[in-house]
Amino acid sequence: MTAAEKVGLHQRTCPLCEGMCGIDVSVEGDKVTMIRPNKANVWSRGHICPKGTTLGDLHHDPDRLHTPMIREGTEWRAASWEEAFAHAERLARGVREKYGQSAFASFGGNMSGKGFASGRYMMLLYGLARFAQSFSSSSVDQLPKNVSSHLLYGNMWKIPIPDVDRTDLFVMLGANPAESKGSIFSHRDVMGALRDLRARGGKLVVVDPVRTRTAAAADQWVPLRPGSDAAFLLAIVHVLFAEDRVRLGHLASLVAGVETLRDVAADFSPERVERFCGVEAKIIRDLALEIANARAAAIYGRIGTCTQTFGTLASWLVDVIAILTGNLDRPGGSMWSTQVAPHLDLAPPYPSNASVTGKPSRVRGVPAILGQYPASCLAEEIDTPGAGQIHALMTLGANPVLSVPGTARLDVALGQLECMISIDIYINETTRHAHVIFPSPSLLEQPHWDVWGWPWALTSGGHYSPALFDPVDRPPEWQVMARVGAIMGGVDGPDLGALDDEFFAGMCDRAGIDRQVAFDALPVNGPERVLDLCIRSGPFGDRFGANPQGLKLDDFKAAPDGILLGPAVPWGGKAIKTPSGLIELAHPHFLADLSRLEAAMDDTDADLVLVSRRQLRSLNSWMHNLNTLVKGKERCTLQIHSQDALRLEIASGDICEVASEGGTVTAPVEITDDIMPGVVSLPHGWGHDRGDARLGIARLHAGTNINELSPARMLDAASGNAVLNGIPVTVRRIEAQA
Repeated sequence: MTAAEKVGLHQRTCPLCEGMCGIDVSVEGDKVTMIRPNKANVWSRGHICPKGTTLGDLHHDPDRLHTPMIREGTEWRAASWEEAFAHAERLARGVREKYGQSAFASFGGNMSGKGFASGRYMMLLYGLARFAQSFSSSSVDQLPKNVSSHLLYGNMWKIPIPDVDRTDLFVMLGANPAESKGSIFSHRDVMGALRDLRARGGKLVVVDPVRTRTAAAADQWVPLRPGSDAAFLLAIVHVLFAEDRVRLGHLASLVAGVETLRDVAADFSPERVERFCGVEAKIIRDLALEIANARAAAIYGRIGTCTQTFGTLASWLVDVIAILTGNLDRPGGSMWSTQVAPHLDLAPPYPSNASVTGKPSRVRGVPAILGQYPASCLAEEIDTPGAGQIHALMTLGANPVLSVPGTARLDVALGQLECMISIDIYINETTRHAHVIFPSPSLLEQPHWDVWGWPWALTSGGHYSPALFDPVDRPPEWQVMARVGAIMGGVDGPDLGALDDEFFAGMCDRAGIDRQVAFDALPVNGPERVLDLCIRSGPFGDRFGANPQGLKLDDFKAAPDGILLGPAVPWGGKAIKTPSGLIELAHPHFLADLSRLEAAMDDTDADLVLVSRRQLRSLNSWMHNLNTLVKGKERCTLQIHSQDALRLEIASGDICEVASEGGTVTAPVEITDDIMPGVVSLPHGWGHDRGDARLGIARLHAGTNINELSPARMLDAASGNAVLNGIPVTVRRIEAQA
């Protein structure tokens, strides 16, 4: 027996982010003893970040829930699954009898998409539950990109990805892959790819108010006033038209609205936006011409371009520049993935001819966007009396008390609910208000195939990871999802097998696969048959025998290091699903928001504005209970430029009060010139000092919750996305350094 066999060495994919790193997990008995990078993994080839090595710590975390929990007053007790389901059903029935189905709402978090079953069965849960109002973390970090893609291409998930491996010029706005690896951008090693870009003579330009670790590795850092990205990008568009450098190339027959866009951009010269952006007009002009002159240029904007007052305009204009320079849908520019298992294509689509906006919210009157309401509206919808008031809430892999603006109000409001059901691994700052918590299996107790990584990869491939441990005394996760959906939707005595068959049949129809053929080949209920259907019906699949040389799930089960099938290729016109069949470059929804931008350009009086920042050893709010990741020096600091610190008589290590319209927090100061004067920064995801959350390690490293400073009223009006960057604040010293 080999050493590997003695310890039990298993090949898996880390499921934590779009990086999809291959890992070797060593197991002795029921214990994870070590996690190392898997150098043989065909995708990641040995690349890994610190978080991936802690999956064993997460699995063995003593605070992780293993059994359902019922809260009675302030006390929690463990319960059997059937007792927990019955209790949840009683609570939901009581709300329904008093207020009707309009009193039910949901909040879905980022981690709900990481589970093998939860990522595939959210559609079934939501379909059964019939929630009157839906909220999610999408309106905290990505909805502007969904809106722009829906309007440009007719599909909210048709988000172009930068082809970093084949480009000559990479322009990056509001992104920091040195900390996040990639966001809606899957690559084995983004920073390595950027080094390769520069080594082959290419250029990296990072546009950001902070000289992040990514910006420090760039050829050029362009400090930009927070919230001014849209004006900056419009000025680039202005130069492209004014200098006659628009070259649609292969896109010429697919684009509508070019002349309208020319007229719009005429009002946004580099000289006009210079003061608002804090960037010299010459720098903007030179960058525009560099993009136009490059053999291939990739323009990429991410969290920073979404989480600001003009997130939709900025997201739109990132793609506009790619289109105007012929850099969309071509190698070296921005491209769309060709997925082995296109899960998102099998979900009921948001109709391409449907309006982006929906029914206004009950209290504030802001519209639903792409079917969901702004997350920052949740508190007021719970605590404001009247018809349609939320009395029952389900949360799924979410912690909005830390992640949503207006957190203090939300924390109080959740305590007013008559029925709160959560699916989660922790009693955290949010789920401590739940009446019933159904524990999710750990990431090592379930298989894995990434639903949210491969859609953003410009290499086609796949990797299946079997479960390492068998969860004890629990129903399959897909059945938990279905039962919770039935409880929230008032479906009595659901036949789970029949519900799953109907769910699967709908996927077959959307995939163009004969239902009976699929049922005969895949009779066993659950997420593995959904994955197998996705592979078999995908572009490389066997289509249940119609393409005998094609792939199925068994092929990936037999390849523990994964299978790659080659780089992405252009899609052409078949990618465009708008009603006109054309890329709607000047959609009225974009143009209507320009007057708001122009008004903001005349208002630059804020003395200091706040931006958030990401950290390599953090994943939003939920991995701070692992000592391996949080130990060491204080990371929850307020970064401030030396000029501002001198003016305010602040020294490094001082404890300062940061105040905004939204609230007040305190944090130790870190003085750095890697940030623009007039800008201060706090990391996001912290604030673990609330009430009776059961997160022992996180409580010792509580940090500051930046969202206490984010006013709930501040939204990107075109998408409903929260504004987390560019918030006016004041800073004053309250305690000198020790």
